[in-house]
Amino acid sequence: MTVTDVAIVGVGKIARDQHVPAIEASGDFRLAATVSRSGGVDGVDNFATLDALLAARPDIPAISFCNPPQVRYAGARAALEAGRHVMLEKPPGASLSEVHDLAALAEARGLTLQATWHSRHAASVAAAKAFLAGRRIRLVRIDWKEDVRVWHPGQQWIWQAGGLGVFDPAINAFSILTEILPVPVHVTAAELRFPVNCETPIAAEVEMAGPRGERVLAALDFLHEGDPMWRQVVETDAGTLTLDQGGAIMSVDGGAQQGEAWSAPGIEGEYPSLYARFAELLAARTCEVDLRPMVLVADAFTLGRRVDAPAFVDPALAGDR
Repeated sequence: MTVTDVAIVGVGKIARDQHVPAIEASGDFRLAATVSRSGGVDGVDNFATLDALLAARPDIPAISFCNPPQVRYAGARAALEAGRHVMLEKPPGASLSEVHDLAALAEARGLTLQATWHSRHAASVAAAKAFLAGRRIRLVRIDWKEDVRVWHPGQQWIWQAGGLGVFDPAINAFSILTEILPVPVHVTAAELRFPVNCETPIAAEVEMAGPRGERVLAALDFLHEGDPMWRQVVETDAGTLTLDQGGAIMSVDGGAQQGEAWSAPGIEGEYPSLYARFAELLAARTCEVDLRPMVLVADAFTLGRRVDAPAFVDPALAGDR
């Protein structure tokens, strides 16, 4: 079996919690280097800049970008121009036009670009898609609620323009929604609640519609205390499907559940699947860039009514104030 060397750009929480363990467990990849100003991974070459990595390690053919979306585009483009294959953590960029440009460049150079949606790799998503195939969808209710102080402690970028705020986790819900529904949906209305000291929303309600009267109602909250609520309930002409725990557990009409429950941080099985898919794309020299979840987020910002919310103070940064 051929093992491909891969580098990680941005050694933050998601890289340490998910990407590094997934690569270590993979038979397809070896972590050969990192790019981080705040420290890399023990036993692995670390570079302060991507340019330094590209110059020093022409032997590394693939790069996984885990840095914040606001600063990802320039590096991903430089990597593609240097002939490297690229994986993008979700969301794949700060804007749709950035990702369209990266996709066009990758296609032109014959390189792989994978815009990842880890929640699509949850244990029961494929089964949910199979159940819904050919069925008439009446109503989808999405509850995507978690505590930002637990899941994104000290991450200031998420509150800055391009960081998406509550849509950073909610785009996971939209990635599942666009994967499992047999019909397309589009945003019709939204209400976005912005803390007065932040540039991105902390909560939102989003309404969507489909071509035959399908409705989607999404309630999103970044201040939810206790266990996260990552749930989608789909009412159809053949029963009600519930997809819970971020796509890990599925049941129909309240019957027996199937799937594998997560345990904190809850997404261990998804990232090994992402890297297995990356290996398949590399072997085929093809790209995988589905921007439907990002389109729904962009449309929520376009159509959303802005409402002021109380200032948000991150306890992880309180000592710096």
